[in-house]
Amino acid sequence: QVQLVESGGGLVQAGGSLRLSCAASGRTFSNYAMGWFRQAPGKEREFVAASMWSGGMTYADSVKGRFTASRDNAKNTVNLQMNSLKPEDTAVYYCAAAVGGAGNYHFPSFYNYWGQGTQVTVSS
Repeated sequence: QVQLVESGGGLVQAGGSLRLSCAASGRTFSNYAMGWFRQAPGKEREFVAASMWSGGMTYADSVKGRFTASRDNAKNTVNLQMNSLKPEDTAVYYCAAAVGGAGNYHFPSFYNYWGQGTQVTVSS
């Protein structure tokens, strides 16, 4: 069982920055692929970024150049630095862990565990 806890959400003006963190339980954190997703009211959950098993990162086109994902295996954490925030970035942000198997990092079904989410609100 993997437990994920997000933190760092809040209210920020457009153009501002926030840093989200996700703390994970488990002894084999370095073996997990980790993803960030977001869900706005009335919309489907959408992919934001992922730390892949290869060690690389992948991003949604809508956040490329503005968001940066990172991970610290020693601390069992993943982070999402969000810069140049826009009102359309407003959503509940979730981190997720994939412990194995084939699939596409961009789809929620790829992931086995989810955090409870943290609200990010960007005012115009």
